[in-house]
Amino acid sequence: MSPVSPHFDVSERPQCVLGVDPGLNRTGYAILGRSASGPVLREGGVIRSTADLTLAERIHELGCGLREVIDEFKPQVLAIEQVFSTSKFPKTAILMAHARGALLFAAADAGIPVVHYTPTQVKRLLTGSGHASKEQIQHAIRQELKLEKVLEPNDVADAFAVALCHYHSMRGIVLGSSIDNR
Repeated sequence: MSPVSPHFDVSERPQCVLGVDPGLNRTGYAILGRSASGPVLREGGVIRSTADLTLAERIHELGCGLREVIDEFKPQVLAIEQVFSTSKFPKTAILMAHARGALLFAAADAGIPVVHYTPTQVKRLLTGSGHASKEQIQHAIRQELKLEKVLEPNDVADAFAVALCHYHSMRGIVLGSSIDNR
């Protein structure tokens, strides 16, 4: 079996961006469209894994769930938050890395290029500060997408933040994003 090698021209602005906030229990996803007047919220949701299943089965659920989203919306790119960890909670980073692996596999299996952003990059692009609070991010998303209220749950809002970061980054490579097109 040969690896998928999608061609990704970073100068092209995609018509549909899939933003993902990875998590083992809940993975937020966001479908962001493009229009002449700016970004458009198409859909957002959560892919859940079943807590009493084995780790392998939970990872499989996440990958299959994302593949269903990909098959329905046919995004041109997947923007995903990178794993971060603190010395207090190293196990959290390991579990999130498992989830990211399933999500990256689903994207590669569908031939979709993946772009990785750190939480600091997302915050900086949306608010001007790499140390913005959840509330500041929520406010920026609400204004950008012209919403009457903030998006809930946080997993969906975070996925839209990543999608918006990529949407705006497509004016050129900014923030040192990592484009994975191998």
